[in-house]
Amino acid sequence: MTESEVWQRLTSVFQDVFEDDEISLSPETTAEAIEDWDSLTNIQLLIAIEKAFPGLQFSTGEVANLENVGDLVSAIIKRVAT
Repeated sequence: MTESEVWQRLTSVFQDVFEDDEISLSPETTAEAIEDWDSLTNIQLLIAIEKAFPGLQFSTGEVANLENVGDLVSAIIKRVAT
């Protein structure tokens, strides 16, 4: 899976979870940039991301260290890119 494919799939997941087709992600995107991104939605988002990328699972520590969507993409690529 290429980085571009990860971004496309991740954007789709964000749009589904937040029910907003206008969401556009960048490496600098944080929870503060997306309305309704709170701790509950964060859990829903992580579950949806793990479902969208088969075999992907994050530990609590890994999630706590993610500062933005760019960090998330990097973490996904380390596990699923071929």
